[in-house]
Amino acid sequence: MFLISNTKMIKAALANGVTAAFPALNYRTDAELRAAIAEIKSATDKPFGVNLIVNKSNPKYKGQLETLLELKVGFIITSLGNPFEVIEKCKPLGIKVFCDVVDLAYAKKVESQGADAVIAVNNRAGGHAGKLSPKELVTLLKENCTIPVISAGGIAHGKDLKEVMNWGAAGASVGTIFIACEEADISPEYKQAMIDYGEKDIVMTTKLSGSALTVINTPYVQQLGTKANWLERILNNNKKLKKYAKMIIAYRGMKQVENAAFGATYKTVWCAGPAIEHVHSIRPMAEIIKTLTKEYDAA
Repeated sequence: MFLISNTKMIKAALANGVTAAFPALNYRTDAELRAAIAEIKSATDKPFGVNLIVNKSNPKYKGQLETLLELKVGFIITSLGNPFEVIEKCKPLGIKVFCDVVDLAYAKKVESQGADAVIAVNNRAGGHAGKLSPKELVTLLKENCTIPVISAGGIAHGKDLKEVMNWGAAGASVGTIFIACEEADISPEYKQAMIDYGEKDIVMTTKLSGSALTVINTPYVQQLGTKANWLERILNNNKKLKKYAKMIIAYRGMKQVENAAFGATYKTVWCAGPAIEHVHSIRPMAEIIKTLTKEYDAA
C-alpha cells in the first residue's frame, strides 16, 4: 500500500504466517530501499515482495528493478504497465513475478510473457481498482488461464477469503483492513478515518494518479472533485503529451496523498477500499491476521 506498508508491517505479517509486499516508491532513495530490504532479511528468511510501477510515470523504475534483482527479493508485483522486462530479468534469478490485471486480455498477455501468477484486481479493491466483481474476475481468469490467480479487493472478513478460494483463487491480496494497524506509521487522523468512515464514503477519482483511484470522500475530496478537468483531459488524450501529463498528475497526486498520510491538513486525501466498512478499531497486525484466520476456519 502506497506510503502505508513499511518494514514493521512486513515483518509482522511474515511472523504470523502470511507473506507481504511494499511499494518500491515508499522509499525516496535507493539507499532507503536497500536498507528496508536488508532490515526485513535480517529478521527472517521468509519470502516477501516489492510492488513495482512499470510504466513511464515512474522515473525510478529502472533503478528500482536493478536493486530488486541484485538483492533477490522473493517476488515482484508489477502494476500499471508492461511487465515483460521484469519477467525476462527475474526468470534466471528465480524471482517470481505476479502481475496486476483487471481483465482477461491483459491476463493472457502477461501469461504469454511468462508471469508466475496474476493478481486479479476487482472493483472492490482499494487504490487502483478494476471494473469486474470479485467472483466475475476470478472465475473468468481461472477458466481461461493456466497460471495461479490471486484475488485482490474486498477481503474484509474470513468468509470473503473462503469465497475467493472456493471460486478457484490460489490466494488473496489484502490491504485496506491493515491500514489502521498499530504498526503503520501514518497519522492518527488517517487511522481514525478508517474507523469513522464506511463503504458508502469510498469514491473513485482520476485526479491523483491519472488512473482511477479509490479514496475516502472527505470534504476536501468533495471540494476537489473526482473527475479530470478539461485541461487534464486534453493532455491525457494527446499522444505526444500524454506521457508527461501522467507523470505530472501522478507526482502531484502522490504529494497530496503523502501530505495527508503523515499529517492532517484541510487538504486531506486518504486512500482506502470498500473493506473500510469492517475496520472498527486500531489493532496490531498479529490480531488482524488471527481474526481473519479464525473467521476463515469458521466460514
